[in-house]
Amino acid sequence: MFSGAFTAVVTPFKDGLVDEAGLRRLIRFGVDAGISGFVPCGTTGESPTLSHEEHNRVVEITVKELAGQVKVIAGAGSNSTEEAINLTRHAKKVGADAVLLVSPYYNKPTQEGLYRHFKSIAEAVDIPIVLYNIQGRTAVNIENSTVEKLSKIPNIVGVKEASGSILQMSEVIRLCGPGFDVLSGDDQMTFPLMALGGMGVISVVTNIIPDKMSALVKHMLNGEIDQARSIHFEIYELCQAVFIETNPIPVKMALGLMGKITPEFRLPLCEPSAANLEKLKSVLEKYGLV
Repeated sequence: MFSGAFTAVVTPFKDGLVDEAGLRRLIRFGVDAGISGFVPCGTTGESPTLSHEEHNRVVEITVKELAGQVKVIAGAGSNSTEEAINLTRHAKKVGADAVLLVSPYYNKPTQEGLYRHFKSIAEAVDIPIVLYNIQGRTAVNIENSTVEKLSKIPNIVGVKEASGSILQMSEVIRLCGPGFDVLSGDDQMTFPLMALGGMGVISVVTNIIPDKMSALVKHMLNGEIDQARSIHFEIYELCQAVFIETNPIPVKMALGLMGKITPEFRLPLCEPSAANLEKLKSVLEKYGLV
């Protein structure tokens, strides 16, 4: 159902408010470069500091700006099941193609609690659901046995895998089978994951180089391994640079240096250190982006 390179789009701010015009420009930039879809209001979109009204507005702008050209997988996760249901209902109402549901953070549910959480949302809202497994942010890993169990629920169609473990990714593909889409949650893991049968990536780096990652994924989907491998190594250093500090600090700063947005953050996120900023600039210059 979901294959390709999807941009986990940043939420631009200007003078403390969501920069709606800036968001639309970023969307057009990605579409023009051949991106497969967008994921608004994820980690990269600074969802923890968006109000509910801002969150819903960003999703609505993304859906309306794209007007069906490519797919929208709206971030709708929460550590409150009821809140996640409400965000998911809104995403369906405004026309999103699916939702991305991060595993509940901070309250550290058991595997049974995780299962009931995602099952409750899937039963409450008839929309395709992509799970999001990122233990480094949430403190809880969705174990492969739990993902396998969840994959049997008809509208739970895939997982964004950001565990960092290629063994875990391989096992979830084996357990869930070809009808369940496994997408990389780490840019640098896209090539190896797709070699195992993954269907693409929900990407940070496509905010700044949508054409390159889109090409890598298309080559892999077409079985053109050598061409994809070449792009993997070509962009590898840039993929690492956008995680030199906590995401999305480096990628928003990169977009600012490229003149795409105002590089504004909301506390507790802030601008990168001077040393890391110089490292980021050096990599961007090397790639001809600034």
